[in-house]
Amino acid sequence: MPRAVYKNVDGYCVPQAFNEECVRSALNYEPQPEDLFIVSYPKCGTTWTQHIVYHILNDRPLPSIVADFRRKMRFLELKGAQSVRDMSRPGAIKTHMPFRSTLFSKHARYIYVCRNPYDCCVSFFYYAKSKPDHQFADGTFSEFFEMFVEGALAYGDYFDHLLPWYERRDDPNVLLLTYEGLKKDTAAWVLKIADFLGENHGTRLRADPVALNKVLARTSLETMRQMLSDSDKTALNERLSYEERATQRVKDAGEVTTLLRKGISRRLEESFFG
Repeated sequence: MPRAVYKNVDGYCVPQAFNEECVRSALNYEPQPEDLFIVSYPKCGTTWTQHIVYHILNDRPLPSIVADFRRKMRFLELKGAQSVRDMSRPGAIKTHMPFRSTLFSKHARYIYVCRNPYDCCVSFFYYAKSKPDHQFADGTFSEFFEMFVEGALAYGDYFDHLLPWYERRDDPNVLLLTYEGLKKDTAAWVLKIADFLGENHGTRLRADPVALNKVLARTSLETMRQMLSDSDKTALNERLSYEERATQRVKDAGEVTTLLRKGISRRLEESFFG
């Protein structure tokens, strides 16, 4: 049986290090009309989307201290509901809470970010190995993959997380984007995000290519790396390198391909088209 590497707080599974009172306050948070949420299952492009939103809303470089950036981009269940109430605006609220826990409101706005489940799984595996609070440093990919398919991880089941938001994709206060689409045509998706944020952000960026290029430059991987400490940069580079090599190695060797077809792909097909 897969081992538990999370704790359950009122039905929501989070990493062991999370403060339970912060999680409970997040679960009971009531969205306000000015709230903008960036929602995703882990390792689907959340941080990249946060940076894009920050630079659309703020026509200036990121602060040199990561904590200053996070004051405008609060992680709801990590820092608690009061941190969101005290958050500097305009900003965005990050959350990995599933739809049933995220108190959906037609008055708030939601950007939902999703990613190919295979790549999400690989990325989450290396992330979990590098973070002590996930208690998975000595875990194997095979073990993690089984846990991913079963939904026996912090933040729960990938498909249970995705599908309710997919069903809301046509709601006027929901923007659903994919990591793959964002990577393929970043400029086009930056403009879509800007349009969604309102206040003529999209019009401004279309009329000013220099401003658009600033957003693209400031949200590149290399630029975002500059905010990290030396130890964080080393960990990130190692993780990205591991992910790239592992993804190619697994695909080349045909490892877990059958499991993917029987597990993830079948569930996705049944959920979307069944």
